[in-house]
Amino acid sequence: MATKIRLQRHGRKGYAFYPIVVADSRAPRDGRFIERIGSYNPNTNPATISLDFDRALYWVEQGAQPTDTVRSLLSREGVMLMKHLRGGVRKGAFDEAEAQKRFDAWKGARDKEAQAVKAKNEAKAAEDAKARFDAEAEKNRLKGEEVAKKKAEKLAAEEAAAKAALEAENANADANTEAAAE
Repeated sequence: MATKIRLQRHGRKGYAFYPIVVADSRAPRDGRFIERIGSYNPNTNPATISLDFDRALYWVEQGAQPTDTVRSLLSREGVMLMKHLRGGVRKGAFDEAEAQKRFDAWKGARDKEAQAVKAKNEAKAAEDAKARFDAEAEKNRLKGEEVAKKKAEKLAAEEAAAKAALEAENANADANTEAAAE
């Protein structure tokens, strides 16, 4: 029986996630499968891959053919590298300890690279947030200046009106005193 390692589509329209399964190549995409070995969720940033490493390695070594997408996922997780290293051990190129040492070195470098990308993304997000905050603060400052200007104009107009009313009242008082004096 020809087996494939492939993705099954689950989830709703526009928000799919994919179980990674080992299935007979003649079975329908979302139908019967032999074993579920992991899942892939492309909706998160970065995409989430959970994989049973040992079972995936077992099936790849047994001859199960991964689809193109699953092959890239397995490569990203190191299954294909471990298969390659185990092939070198079987041929006598190096021993099991050397293979494990090479795999651990690759995994360490990959984790370090992933942490660097994550730190870069976090720094960019923090920088964007600071830029948005600064823009908002500048906008608020300009609006505050505009409001203060309007208040000053209104206060000046009220003072001018009060001064004009006081002058008119003084003029009326002077006219009344002159009329009373005559």
